Amino acid sequence: MNAELFKQLVSELKIGKQLPDSVYIHKDALTEANEKLTLFIPAVANALKVTEWDLVKLHKKEFRLSLLSYPSFYTESYPALHQSVNVDLVKLTHKTTDYRNSNNPPILHRKETMISTSSQYYQNFKDLTQEGENAGLYENTRIIGFKKSWENIISRHGYELVDGRLFRCSSVNIPDNSKTIDRHRTAIVRHELSAPMKTLAKNGYLSGDYSIFDYGCGRGDDLRELEAHGLDAIGWDPNFQPDNDKINSDIVNLGFVLNVIEDQDERLEALIGAWDLCEQLLIVSVMLANDSFIAQFKPYKDGVITSRNTFQKYYAQSEIKSYIERNLQDEAIPVAPGIFYIFKDKLLEQEYLQGKYKRHHQWQQLTSPPTLDSKEKAKLVVTQHQALFENFWNTCLDLGRVPSNEEFEQSEETRQLIGSHKKVFNTLKELFDITEFEKAEKRRKEDLLLYFTMGLFEKRKPYTQQPEALKRDIKALFDDYKTALNLAADLLFAIADTDLINTQCEKAHQQLPASLLNEGHSLILHRDYINDLPLLLRVYVGAGLQMYGELDEEIDLIKIHITSGKLTLTAYDNFENSVPFLVERIKIKMAEQDIDFFDYVNEKRRPPLLNKHLYMSPEYKNYKKQLSFDKRLAGLLGISQSEETKLTRNTFDKGLYEEGKKINEFKLMRLS
Repeated sequence: MNAELFKQLVSELKIGKQLPDSVYIHKDALTEANEKLTLFIPAVANALKVTEWDLVKLHKKEFRLSLLSYPSFYTESYPALHQSVNVDLVKLTHKTTDYRNSNNPPILHRKETMISTSSQYYQNFKDLTQEGENAGLYENTRIIGFKKSWENIISRHGYELVDGRLFRCSSVNIPDNSKTIDRHRTAIVRHELSAPMKTLAKNGYLSGDYSIFDYGCGRGDDLRELEAHGLDAIGWDPNFQPDNDKINSDIVNLGFVLNVIEDQDERLEALIGAWDLCEQLLIVSVMLANDSFIAQFKPYKDGVITSRNTFQKYYAQSEIKSYIERNLQDEAIPVAPGIFYIFKDKLLEQEYLQGKYKRHHQWQQLTSPPTLDSKEKAKLVVTQHQALFENFWNTCLDLGRVPSNEEFEQSEETRQLIGSHKKVFNTLKELFDITEFEKAEKRRKEDLLLYFTMGLFEKRKPYTQQPEALKRDIKALFDDYKTALNLAADLLFAIADTDLINTQCEKAHQQLPASLLNEGHSLILHRDYINDLPLLLRVYVGAGLQMYGELDEEIDLIKIHITSGKLTLTAYDNFENSVPFLVERIKIKMAEQDIDFFDYVNEKRRPPLLNKHLYMSPEYKNYKKQLSFDKRLAGLLGISQSEETKLTRNTFDKGLYEEGKKINEFKLMRLS
């Protein structure tokens, strides 16, 4: 066995748990592998006198394997690793690691992928995995690989392991004669940052530059995490930390507090009190729910009483936005469903809004300076300090203009070598591809127009002051602020022109890596391609998202309705699957300023997404597999393979059943 043959045989494996760089196979399933591998792996184990091994890890890109000992593989749901023997077949060396005495050993998941489908354990292992999927335990696969992390995740999701199976932790029932609300019970124990705090981290507000006050901090889980990072963070809570002072801070978090106060006057007092403490930014978050969800609880005042004897006032997105703006007399900017930013510092508000619409240039060195004429002194200097001037050029591409002295850290050095930034730029134009800069300039101009247009759409008052960087952008790209606003106004009016929207959708369909055009009706694209849309369509989408908030990673597809002024967002259970199933559909009606949420909680009623290849770039790794699968599935179900096809889950399942087929990854298999 040599390295090339090993890599070839591993790449051809049809069994085992397939990862990007390796394959995991139980030794009992090796009978289904190539005979050469079947003989080679035990031979390696025998040569090293390794008698205890249950799984083998085969590396796809290296001549290496690992012999792994999981003695409880068949008896425990999530068995722990006892020993790992990592074998380098090039250097003919090996390393043994023992985990027997570890209190946090690696553990296994998805065991059904490592054994034969004919194994007596296969269905049981598959049920275990599905159980974890249904409980939401596999949302972040990077942190589930060790015992303690896995136990924490199970607990965090409200479950406990009993005989290897997941059970819901017991709940507290409300007494019939209860007349008081147990408000303290609403403070849940967290093991990670809360959702509003995560948005602050995402947008750079937890960098250490801002003091933070948590108004209604509960048990203080967020505060402990912030303090661990060295942040200036304190909090107050009427039940858990009532003796703490309420202190003015740059950022104040009112996280899921308004939901749990049953007295309306006290609720308003909390909102205004938090606003008074805030110096720059107030973040308000509440729980959202629809009428059908609320109906299962006992009504109380303007909310409900839960089974834990807590009060909850559930809101609609538009309802809480109006409540905040009506009482604070300032704009509430939606960041996510139920989460809003309200800025006292209007310069900070502008920086945040610009950041939402700015596409960051990703530097790719595609060119190098040509052979230089030694007589041209400036160009010679560039070749002698190439890293410095490539950094300058990179800054130009990121800004879409020539940086000011304050915007380039090595400004003094470049000016001493060549002269002003403008002179440096003119020199570099002859050495680098100027079209790359022109694209960057166009990108930045479009991003700013989108920012100004969204301000007009929100009827936001013009700012009396602007950040210095924005002033430079306006001067370089528009000459003056008035010109920029006039262009933005033209863009805003244009989104009502259905003919123009239709033309731009047709243009986008030709330019995007992947999309589906329903002529005269809609354009559907994946979330990843929003910033590749023509500017007018970015404005259209941005206008819709002003009501919804920032897109999270759960949203997969966006549908732009050409004539009705609507935007539809769809989320699927796992978009990587050959046939994902719809979990949530969100319809944003811009004309009516309303949002409809449609949840598909019952998995057996979730509609399938057919012809998924239409939304995938041909460069995507699984595109060819998806295309081939979609052709076969379309032929089986008698549907078009090039159109948006909608089938109910019942019709889809019935069609497969009548043809005697089932789906296994990208294959159509016979029903057993």
